[in-house]
Amino acid sequence: MKYENEFLPHAERMISRTEIMAEAREIQQRLRHRVITRDVFHTVYHVAGIDVGFEQRNTITRAAIAILSFPELTLIEQAIARRETAFPYIPGFLSFREMPAILDAFGKLTITPDILLCDGQGIAHPRRFGIASHLGVSTDLPSIGVAKSRLIGTHGAVPEEKGGWTPLCEKGEPIGAVLRTRAGVKPLYISIGHKISLETAIATVMDCTTRYRLPETTRWAHRLASDRSAL
Repeated sequence: MKYENEFLPHAERMISRTEIMAEAREIQQRLRHRVITRDVFHTVYHVAGIDVGFEQRNTITRAAIAILSFPELTLIEQAIARRETAFPYIPGFLSFREMPAILDAFGKLTITPDILLCDGQGIAHPRRFGIASHLGVSTDLPSIGVAKSRLIGTHGAVPEEKGGWTPLCEKGEPIGAVLRTRAGVKPLYISIGHKISLETAIATVMDCTTRYRLPETTRWAHRLASDRSAL
């Protein structure tokens, strides 16, 4: 799987960080209109967790994808890719830093997942186009943003019981859900990535969660992205 030119800034011909960010912002503004916020899939057999780590003082991006059977949540395939980090760390533009390595990992898979669970935001993003949306549009696969912290938006109190949630809103616009995946621990920030409704995104995350705060997809991907022995 390869990037189409429209999905990334042409960093090799940029002469300044300002120029790179301007094109990155334009790409997000343009592609956000491709995001589909309803369910566009049928039976789910495979779910994928996606996470990224960094090596050698952040000069190498290490992307991991873990594919689990659904609803059994058994690991059936994994892929890891390493690539030189070519984009600076800028909040709101993480997809441009992380996606080249992620798509390299996608190219190693033999199974196409039915839903992607991304460690990051979907439409709960200043330009409504976080990494989960960017990756979903780029691969044309349903995707969910599963973030451990809030980037934007406000919300009320989250019910304490497992599965309780409250809307995440920005200036009155619903952009996600704050979901309690385990009683007594901090909630997760769930948002639509692409080709899925918020209700289905919440249900899918809960179906992928066992006794831990993070869904099994994210736990597997994080382990692979962090463990150098997995190479």
